[in-house]
Amino acid sequence: DRMDPAVRDGCWKQMGPQYGVRPLVELYGRTFGVVGYGDIGRAAVRIARGFGMKTLACTRTIRPEYAQDGIEFVDLPALLERCDVVSLHCPLTAQTAQLINADSLRGIRPGAILINTARGGLVEEGAVADACRDGRLAWYLADVAAKEPIEAGSPLLTVPNTILTPHVAWA
Repeated sequence: DRMDPAVRDGCWKQMGPQYGVRPLVELYGRTFGVVGYGDIGRAAVRIARGFGMKTLACTRTIRPEYAQDGIEFVDLPALLERCDVVSLHCPLTAQTAQLINADSLRGIRPGAILINTARGGLVEEGAVADACRDGRLAWYLADVAAKEPIEAGSPLLTVPNTILTPHVAWA
């Protein structure tokens, strides 16, 4: 962890950029939305609720057993507009390819965090990079890329407010 060396050097809450520590985000009271409410999406919602987050879901199929979850189902534009954190958990299909694109990102809550641990093709990487650069997205966290391994020319590699891992979220 990057905070450990800072604490050992005498820093407590004021840690300079030399330690590579990024600003912390309070999750309590924020709104977390999932796109895809299958087993993994449902598990992500349970985790978010553990942090005191409100939760929304966008999914193609609302099953009767979901009624017990007490979650509000909305369409994608409403989810993007209302959520502070959006996590993608849907399969990559012809209908979901580049679901997150320049058009859909115009409606995202300013300063939102977008997480993609599902499939890289769910997002238009150039549009996500642009949204990170202009502040519509505070962060893009991805464990997947449209083409894996991620290509050297990917626009995501040039954006500082991205965290990219090599498809290892299962570990």
